[in-house]
Amino acid sequence: MPSDAHLIEQLDPASTVLLTVECQRGVVGPDSALPELAEAARKSGALAHTARLVAAAHDAGVQVLHAVAERRPDGRGANRNARLFRAAERLPVQQMIGSTAVRVADPIPVTEDDLVVRRLHGLSPIAGTEVDALLRNFGCRTLVVTGVSANVAIPNAVFDAVNLGYTAVVPADAIAGVPADYTPMMVRNTLALVATITTTDDVLTCWKRPRRARRPEAGPAAGLSRA
Repeated sequence: MPSDAHLIEQLDPASTVLLTVECQRGVVGPDSALPELAEAARKSGALAHTARLVAAAHDAGVQVLHAVAERRPDGRGANRNARLFRAAERLPVQQMIGSTAVRVADPIPVTEDDLVVRRLHGLSPIAGTEVDALLRNFGCRTLVVTGVSANVAIPNAVFDAVNLGYTAVVPADAIAGVPADYTPMMVRNTLALVATITTTDDVLTCWKRPRRARRPEAGPAAGLSRA
């Protein structure tokens, strides 16, 4: 675990963004297309911890991004180059654009200041999406990664963030995968090599400390990132 001072510095609200990954009703909700993953997210507390982090981010002035995976009814633009994608096509619940399946799942709070970034392709919530540009416009240096799954999308997000020059922070109790005992193995043997591993409570403690007001979005496209 990082020292308190180091974690406080990394999690400065003025330069931190919180990312929720595929925390949508059709993935972690009660009518999930992936019931085993949804159960792991609930039973492990990962979904509840993510909700706590989002609420604390709102209070601390930390920008929140919700990364959602979705699909067109005709499948246009979707990948078919891996078994995972082909299996997803046969699932009884589809993540269709505009459906309840692609809404952010309860109990995660969403405010008008949050941004929802949607993707039609690939495995990563960052690569090939507008997330990187938005992070730079917000003056982000640290990306807190939460959600599912520890099998695929979470490591993709962490690797992409690090490759793009961001510091990745992962509250290990706010991510989930299947089987449930795979997640701590992924954290210990992979994510810990490239990200700061912490807990929800430690993040909340950092964000409860008195801070200066969040600075306006930075970068050449400042003011355009919420369009």
